[in-house]
Amino acid sequence: MAMAVRISEELVGEAKKFSRIEHRSLTGQIEHWARIGKCSEENPDLTYNLIKEILIGIEELDQNEKTEYQFG
Repeated sequence: MAMAVRISEELVGEAKKFSRIEHRSLTGQIEHWARIGKCSEENPDLTYNLIKEILIGIEELDQNEKTEYQFG
């Protein structure tokens, strides 16, 4: 369900800049930041890069892009 939310013009400006860099829509960029922030609050010991890799892995699983991990 889509819902209108008010956010500051400053945040919108930053999101526009990063959305162009990351090739995301403005909405997609703000949603991405929200997901990262939520994960950071729930897992304060994880780094940004680890959270990002976890989210990439989840998306790959959702897209059936599975490969068996090879140890060593």
